Amino acid sequence: MTHTLKDGGQVLNVGMLARVEGEGGMHIEIKDRKVVDVQLNIFEPPRFYEGFLRGRHYTEPPDITARICGICPVAYQSASTEAMEVICGVQTTDAIQTMRRLLYCGEWIESHALHIFMLHAPDFLGYDSVLEMAETHGDVVQMALRLKKCGNDLMDTVGGRAIHPVNVRVGGFYRMPALADLMALRPELERGLEDALAAVQLVSTFDFPDMEQDYTYVSLRHPDYYPLERGAEVVASSGVRFPVAEMPLHVEEFHVAHSNALHARFDGEPFFVGPLARYTLNFDQLSPRCQEAALSAGLTETCRNPFKSIIVRTVELAYAFEEALRIIDGWTDGHAPSVPTWPRAGEGVGASEAPRGTIWHRYRVNEAGIIEDAQIVPPTSQNQSSIEMDLRTAAEQWVDLDDHALTHRCEAAIRNYDPCISCATHFLDLRVKRS
Repeated sequence: MTHTLKDGGQVLNVGMLARVEGEGGMHIEIKDRKVVDVQLNIFEPPRFYEGFLRGRHYTEPPDITARICGICPVAYQSASTEAMEVICGVQTTDAIQTMRRLLYCGEWIESHALHIFMLHAPDFLGYDSVLEMAETHGDVVQMALRLKKCGNDLMDTVGGRAIHPVNVRVGGFYRMPALADLMALRPELERGLEDALAAVQLVSTFDFPDMEQDYTYVSLRHPDYYPLERGAEVVASSGVRFPVAEMPLHVEEFHVAHSNALHARFDGEPFFVGPLARYTLNFDQLSPRCQEAALSAGLTETCRNPFKSIIVRTVELAYAFEEALRIIDGWTDGHAPSVPTWPRAGEGVGASEAPRGTIWHRYRVNEAGIIEDAQIVPPTSQNQSSIEMDLRTAAEQWVDLDDHALTHRCEAAIRNYDPCISCATHFLDLRVKRS
């Protein structure tokens, strides 16, 4: 709805932005065809999870933090368990880390499939919802549902539940899945890999706006594999690299007046975490098959067009299927599900690559194993400044469009990020003010 102000300006109110996870708002002010102000307003009330964690036992964060999000609970579990294991000074086994990676593959598959086909693809195909898209692209929607089910089944088998898994603990798992149960998933995972590779080619045919952004990319990095459940260090496109433990030294969180979620700077500047950053900083760690799929889809080893994130995300979807199959094929029964842990006083940082970007947790625990301080930094909070930068660029680039078309472009720019606003503090009320 458009309102004319006393000064001649205009305010466009969009009641609800569909296809994002959570609620928020946006304000764009335009004067003399120039964008003078852009604000991403996350107005959802704070959820106080960090406060809930203070005074709790060091073994509880995997179950408590998983409730922050129904889409990426494993990301929270992985970051919290790693931080606690750093504090406890325990080293888990290769089998435990491998099973954590398999669980994470399940989360990547269900989350990426959800975003690619149900939240993002309608923007490129000209539909307002996946339900409308299903009328002409029923085969694609059916494929998407199959892919997402593969991820949920994998999480159920390894994590004990498809949403908010209950099998994760500090030191490992409560039980290891049986090889027979994992092998039962194999036929659908094989089909999923072929579907995902075909989907890379499908999304590469979309019409992408010409928009390149000079982001500072930040991602986990591991010498042996593409980062999912953890990394050996943090790397940035600026050339900076450092151990995960030093994340709090480089990332500064701060409040802004127009948002209930914290913003963040990396070494004093806005930065970008997520699929584009992971891909650009870790292309060499993708499998040859996924590298070939990416290049044949028109990508290079670096991607700076946020609208092409849907291609990158689909490449990662295929990679997650490949990794899941590789792990299952190499798995044997008989591994201990966990290693013993004992509380000790200290502070630790853990990080993993959530589907929408790097997430890290920092905890301080006393000698009795009681949490004295907790800090949880989700990817959407870290990306808020970059989202606003993209919105400004989009509004400037398409300033002559009418309010309806401009709204569509700006919503799509936000959905490029797959923002989990509920994680950061839900939905978007878009306001464009012109004068």
